[in-house]
Amino acid sequence: MPYTDTDDVSIYYEVEGDPADPVIVLIAGGGAQLLTWRDPFRAMLVDEGFLVVRFDNRDVGYSQRFGGEHDLDGGYSLGDMGEDVVRVLDHLGVEAAHLVGHSMGGMMAQMVALEHPERVLSLGLLSTIPGQDPRYILHGDRAELQVEPERYSREESVAAMAVLAAPVPGARYQPDTEWEVWATGEAYDRGYAPEGFSRQWAALLRAPERLDRLREVTVPTLVLHGREDDVLHWRSAVDIAEAMPAAELHVLPDMGHLIPAQLWPTLVAGVVRTARHAETLASGR
Repeated sequence: MPYTDTDDVSIYYEVEGDPADPVIVLIAGGGAQLLTWRDPFRAMLVDEGFLVVRFDNRDVGYSQRFGGEHDLDGGYSLGDMGEDVVRVLDHLGVEAAHLVGHSMGGMMAQMVALEHPERVLSLGLLSTIPGQDPRYILHGDRAELQVEPERYSREESVAAMAVLAAPVPGARYQPDTEWEVWATGEAYDRGYAPEGFSRQWAALLRAPERLDRLREVTVPTLVLHGREDDVLHWRSAVDIAEAMPAAELHVLPDMGHLIPAQLWPTLVAGVVRTARHAETLASGR
């Protein structure tokens, strides 16, 4: 299995597509494994002519843990998590790539663009925020992530997800209950460590403010957010897009924090359009 080996941090990643194609790196959100980037979505990007890379963030899945069951702070920063993206690129021998990040993954992508602008060709910032302005935060202080989490069996975890991902009466975009239940079991098998999300959360709580610095990021950027996101407010997307000189903004009606399968074609079209724009600029055409 491929792991980074550029230093003492070990990040697991997977690659699919033609190695000769431009690289898109998909960066998952808080507590999520690379499973969150589902097969049909990735296939769309491969069919568009991209080499797709996804990885387990530190402290989840197959990637390195930064503490044990009782440790709620790994001592790392959001910037350190951004460096994990660079580690993957270094291990692949890729000088620069298109980065697409969801939620925390979008924050990581921002850090790479700010600290390593030469490694970023374009950005996709999905359901994310540029800092800790209270206007953006709808999920409260997440006190449950700041205490040692309860641990559950695989069966208990799967049963809980079956309830959480049950159909929602009247909702335009329904959860894919079958897939969510499967993914919960698969994620458990790949590496059950609920305290890992707490350590990621500790890094997010001390993350730097980025909105003013994002004005310096000139690569083409897709900014996409759901109008019904109850985790992070869509106004953050507006602020990001207004700050970044080459941003394209989409606030999608009826979409929550996650991006439903029905909207994958819209997302893929935006990502591809943004990447192609970046490649045209780079070629000087």
